[in-house]
Amino acid sequence: MAGDKPAAKSQAEEANERLLVEAAQEDPARFAELYEINFERVYAYVARRVRDRDIAEDLTSEVFQKALANLPRFHWRGAPFAAWLFRIASNVIADRFKNTARENSVVDEPIMARTEPSLEEVERRARIFRLVSELPADQRRVIAMRFAEEKSIKEIATELGRSEGAVKQLQFRGLQHLRSQLGETNG
Repeated sequence: MAGDKPAAKSQAEEANERLLVEAAQEDPARFAELYEINFERVYAYVARRVRDRDIAEDLTSEVFQKALANLPRFHWRGAPFAAWLFRIASNVIADRFKNTARENSVVDEPIMARTEPSLEEVERRARIFRLVSELPADQRRVIAMRFAEEKSIKEIATELGRSEGAVKQLQFRGLQHLRSQLGETNG
């Protein structure tokens, strides 16, 4: 099992994915299953490249809107459905970058990261997002504010009406829990 890659799919999983795609092509209401399966991966992919939570959420939404609109034109070629979604995501991100550059005429900081994340990196980030969402509410909120919103301990304490020590403790416990969960799966 140590050599298994998280992105590798068994023939049964691939066949199931193909059936889900074909069902969604016949009935767009069935697209919800594909959305649920792929949301975290696509969000992690976009968030890695954009590095702004609000923009990542908007772009992820746009990716799935475009995927649903273009689903009838999707042809199964043996590659995972997520690969098609990542290609849409890349185009959506590039379009946003071009539009932002045009609007601002001078871009201080590029919106995209310089390197393309690997599928393994995207899978790892999706797992972290999933684990964070399973934390107790207070820990989850502190972790999100600290790392996604990049707020200081003092800002979080003020916003939550807690002491800085309490916020540090919530952050510590949340991170400790995440490390233990990641350690269980990574050995």
